Amino acid sequence: MKKVLVAYFSASGVTRAAAEALAAAAQADLFEIKPETPYTAADLDWRNKQSRSTLEMQDVNCRPALAADEVDVSAYDAVFIGFPIWWGREPSVIDTFIEAHDFSGKCVIPFCTSGGGGFTNRAQIEKLLPGIAAHKELNKATTEAELKAWLCELSL
Repeated sequence: MKKVLVAYFSASGVTRAAAEALAAAAQADLFEIKPETPYTAADLDWRNKQSRSTLEMQDVNCRPALAADEVDVSAYDAVFIGFPIWWGREPSVIDTFIEAHDFSGKCVIPFCTSGGGGFTNRAQIEKLLPGIAAHKELNKATTEAELKAWLCELSL
């Protein structure tokens, strides 16, 4: 049996719930990716062109610092990386996490949550993780049976 990690970043709790359900279905370890400076409600105001998240997402080279990163991905065969969709792609803090680890030889599978826009821009994550598996968008209605079926498709 493969050793699996579910690493995730959640700003509002939606991605956390999806990650917890996925980890339970996969019998995987769970790790929360946290920025060194937590996001406030004002930081997440996507309507404000000067909010922290807006400014970060306008700069593909932005790499917010991580809080203590205590996960050793070398111990895993497969790593799910979960995040909310911001401006059609993964938040910059996910890019920081990816660049902080060596995923060579790992099966890396992104999953995301979205308020409606979807994962329309995979260019940045594909640049950082060439050859990643097809992503899956999860939501509150995703059932355990659906998660297990996805895991079977992935042979996990």
